[in-house]
Amino acid sequence: MSINMFEKFGKTFNPNQIIFSEHEPGNDFYLLQAGKVKITKIVGETEKTLDVLKPGDIFGEMAIIEEAPRSATAIAIGDVKTLHFNKGNFESLLRSQPALALRLLKIFASRIYDAKRKLMILSLEENDAKVADALLMLAEKKGFTKETYEPIEIETTIVDVAHWCGLQVEQCQAILTQFVNMNRITIGQNTITIKNINEISRYVQQKRKHEDY
Repeated sequence: MSINMFEKFGKTFNPNQIIFSEHEPGNDFYLLQAGKVKITKIVGETEKTLDVLKPGDIFGEMAIIEEAPRSATAIAIGDVKTLHFNKGNFESLLRSQPALALRLLKIFASRIYDAKRKLMILSLEENDAKVADALLMLAEKKGFTKETYEPIEIETTIVDVAHWCGLQVEQCQAILTQFVNMNRITIGQNTITIKNINEISRYVQQKRKHEDY
C-alpha cells in the first residue's frame, strides 16, 4: 500500500474500539491493513465471535452490496489500520487503482455468491438437507462439481458447517454423525471428506423438488 493511498483512504482504530455495530445502517466498508479485527454477533443473549480478521481481509462490504443494516459488529483487536471506502470514494478508487479495485470486485462477487448460496441452504425445510447442501456448497467453493467421482476432502469444521446451516453445533454434529454411519462422509480433525458428491447432490435436489410441490 502506498503512503498516498493511506493518506487518502486511511482510518485508524484504537484497541477495543467498535468500528461498527450490528443492526446499524452502513454505507461503507474496510480493507484491513494492520492489526486484527474481531467480528461478533448476538445469538440469543450471547455474543459469539464469528471470525478474527487479519491484514488483507475486507469487512463491512455487505452493507453496500445488500443496502441492509450491519449483520454483525466489528471490534479492533489492538491498534488497527484500515483503508476506508464508501460508494463515493470507491468510484474514485476504481479509476485510480484498477488492480486493487479488481481485487475488491472479485471479493464482492464471492461474497454475493456466498449470500445467495446460504439463502438456498436455509430455504430447505429439513435440517439434514441443509447440512448436505452446505457440504455441496463448500465443495463448490473448492472447484468440485457433482461430476467429480473420487472422494473430496474439504478443509472445514463442524462449527463452520453449522454456521452455514443456521443450526446449533450439537444439531449439526448429530446429522453429520448420521452421514458418517450412512458411509456418505468421514470426519477428520479439521476436514470432512465427501465420499460421493453425486449422491449428496441427488439427495439435496430430491428434497428441494419435494418441498417445491
